[in-house]
Amino acid sequence: MSSEACCTCAALLSSIPPQYDEKTEKPTQFERRLECCSRAICARCITDNPRFATYCPFCQVSVVPSPLPQGLRDPPAYSPPDNLQPVAEQPPPYSTHDSLATTEKSKGQEQEQAPDVLHFVDPHNDSISSLSLSYGVPAGALRRTNGLYADHLLAARRTVLIPGEFYKGGVSLSPRPLEGEEEEIRKGKVRRWMIACKVVEYDVALLYLQQADYNLDRAIEAYKADERWEKEHPLDAAKKGKSNANQTSGRRRWGFGGSGAGLTGQLS
Repeated sequence: MSSEACCTCAALLSSIPPQYDEKTEKPTQFERRLECCSRAICARCITDNPRFATYCPFCQVSVVPSPLPQGLRDPPAYSPPDNLQPVAEQPPPYSTHDSLATTEKSKGQEQEQAPDVLHFVDPHNDSISSLSLSYGVPAGALRRTNGLYADHLLAARRTVLIPGEFYKGGVSLSPRPLEGEEEEIRKGKVRRWMIACKVVEYDVALLYLQQADYNLDRAIEAYKADERWEKEHPLDAAKKGKSNANQTSGRRRWGFGGSGAGLTGQLS
């Protein structure tokens, strides 16, 4: 008896005392020995579920009259349906038609024709993960196309390219800016020029880009040429009203340099 356990809660019967009445402090509920299968149910389980006092959960029979069907029923015998076809022992013969190669070829043609889509970044809602889910493009392809080496660098972008290799929709899911797409591209070039030339004055960047017809490489080269000329001709730069101490700061503030390739050569 000491090693026997309750058939419902698996607790040892010796560890569960009878249930006592709070008023009389006499035992009111003892363990029950099931008549059908000789299992035992502890007093605690009978108190929690009074149905166990007259019902066997294993044999599904009750010692008192019950409207429910009594006793376990055997499951129905399995019989395969009449329309079930026998399983073929051998696989179907190999076909020379390579559908996978045809599919990949058609995909390759679509990838060549599908252009990249410009997406205007919403810094409050857009992320690499959300763009990947919205356009169905792998996150690695988004980073590779836009040169993003970390996901947090997206916050510094105003626009990103959605590679047409994966996105065949052809329509941007972002709202267009009020200034228009061309104006947004120009502002992006201004920011890239300021980063490349390490100039914080927006007007200076705008002057160089306007002079180069918004050709970013030409505008950067013009600035570098002016910078080299000032270093090579400090006396000539001083004659134009700049001292050696503020040559660079003055030129970067007002867009003046000394070479013929930059702004100063044309202004002078």
